[in-house]
Amino acid sequence: MDLRRGARYDKPMTRTFVPRTAILIGILFTAPANAQTEPVTGANLLKTDILAVLAHPDDETMLAATVARYALVEKKNIAHVYCTRGEGGGNMVGTQWGPALGILRERELRDCLDTLGVRPCYFLDQVDWAYTESASMTLEKWDREAAVERLTRLIRTLRPEIILTMSPFPSPGWHGHHQAAGMLAVEATAAAADPQQFPLQINREGLAAWRTPKLYYRGSKNDDQPTSEAAINTRFLLPDGKSLQDTVREALSNHRSQGFGRFSRGGSLMPPETFVRLRSTVDNGPAEDDLFAGLKNAGTEWITPPQEPKSKAPALSFEPRPAVTQFLDWAKTNSIDHLAGALKSDIPAVCRLTTELHLNVINAKPGTIRFDASIPGVSIPKPISFNETQSHLVIPVTVQTTDRDVEIDAWLYQGDPFFPVAGTKITLHPVPLTSAPRVEALTIDQPAGWASLPELPISPSQLVQGKVESPQDCSATFRIAHDDQFFYTEVTVTDDTIVSNIAPNDIRGHWRSDSVEICIDPGGSEHTLTCFKLGIFPFDSTGKVRAARDADANQGPVEETSPGTRLFSEQLADGTGYRIRAAIPLADTRIQISELPVNIGFNIIIYDGDKSDASPGENINQARIAWSPRPGIQGRPEDWGRVTLER
Repeated sequence: MDLRRGARYDKPMTRTFVPRTAILIGILFTAPANAQTEPVTGANLLKTDILAVLAHPDDETMLAATVARYALVEKKNIAHVYCTRGEGGGNMVGTQWGPALGILRERELRDCLDTLGVRPCYFLDQVDWAYTESASMTLEKWDREAAVERLTRLIRTLRPEIILTMSPFPSPGWHGHHQAAGMLAVEATAAAADPQQFPLQINREGLAAWRTPKLYYRGSKNDDQPTSEAAINTRFLLPDGKSLQDTVREALSNHRSQGFGRFSRGGSLMPPETFVRLRSTVDNGPAEDDLFAGLKNAGTEWITPPQEPKSKAPALSFEPRPAVTQFLDWAKTNSIDHLAGALKSDIPAVCRLTTELHLNVINAKPGTIRFDASIPGVSIPKPISFNETQSHLVIPVTVQTTDRDVEIDAWLYQGDPFFPVAGTKITLHPVPLTSAPRVEALTIDQPAGWASLPELPISPSQLVQGKVESPQDCSATFRIAHDDQFFYTEVTVTDDTIVSNIAPNDIRGHWRSDSVEICIDPGGSEHTLTCFKLGIFPFDSTGKVRAARDADANQGPVEETSPGTRLFSEQLADGTGYRIRAAIPLADTRIQISELPVNIGFNIIIYDGDKSDASPGENINQARIAWSPRPGIQGRPEDWGRVTLER
């Protein structure tokens, strides 16, 4: 008897005796002939439904629930590509650093992705060099052309229906590497669809141009953005009875070197993850609940909002900070400038001094520009009138700032009756100002000379990140001065729990423990590679003061990167905290004092953690306060305070 499923019985059966056990063995071990299928090979093996383009291992955290839903519930083929291996991050489970840390993080990543159901994982082999908020500096330090070429090859090879990436917008507190990952995804998606881009991939590698139907970034849509937002529900039960969200937590807990072990614990239900559409060949309206919605009706070209004819109407705009200007130029080049409404004009202004803004006026006909401020007591410009038509004017606007955020409005009034025909606004946020007196050389281990310097406070309200319970929990004062050779800093920190969990051979990543960061910008930097940044541990695990430069152009232990720097630390006599002093060679900071006074950017950041039983190297960061506090301040020199080096 032929037991194969679907067999034909064209011949009469014989009455040959077959033992029942033999029949059972045949049933159990004989595979049906037509159930055997050919293995998936070649291009079909590589065909991908979703490709995620991310900056570092663990960046999948922000979209892991969505990825797991489509991989584990809907059985989609998903691949990830990472710009770096995360070798510039911290390490909470060992002493690996740099390239060695990249090897560890890659292993952790692959274990995480295996649990999420993501199988292929690729790297663009760019360097993870430090925290920065500058996308331009990131792409300058990376090999941008090589990264776009590699990513284009992956898109053409994997042929994803959907690409997910990170927001390319330069929002305060948003890592420049994350911005760069989103920018590379936009550039490579366009290049992959254009056969004129990287033609050797087509002519010699056997690939073809590929237009990905949908490209999203993880985030929420701004009301001014004419695009779609997808909200993806991730509350599902898997066949094994485990919730999808518990599986996600288990997956993310693999990133232990980054302190993600806590993700394995239960928690509240995760809300839907939202994605904003950057490009699409499908018009699904302003809202979606499924990334794959409408793909059956996908077109052959990306849909963009109708281009309005170039208007002759007047328009006003304040010149934004440099990072925003650079982004707007990039967005226009890559045809996503219609999404730029998500950006708000927000620039630093020295507290209680005048700030000069630049107002662009396009197609200004006879009329008057009037100004207004969001809070009283702000000195604003008088009305500016035009008697002739001007195609493009740049008007300097001087504003007296306060110690609070203030929004400045500009309105162009024309006609009879007199009414506003164009308007714009900008927010000024205050940054502090002080001076550093010129002194005779100071001795860092003796109090003489220091006590006569002015003292400035850093209170719990000057919060950068986390939560501070009280001034006893974390607060500080500092003094600064200079002579012809050194920049002097004394910081007295009030801290009711001093943690010293950093080993002598692990002097890096000061944010992992109680520490003080000194940030010096010689003048006008958009990124930290032209700055001097020093993280100081008041005490390593042996009780010695140690320090390392971080996120500037010469990172590493201070003994190697600024050997002329002198350090001192002590616990306060009453046990309420600690004090550090530093004498930093001016030559290492690039400050030029040939003509005094000199204005520089400067900040002090206090890192606090209260875990007294912390493991060696464990990241105990609980809170950060700063003289000039804003999210991500350590990577954005333009928002540091200002210091005048006196004669």
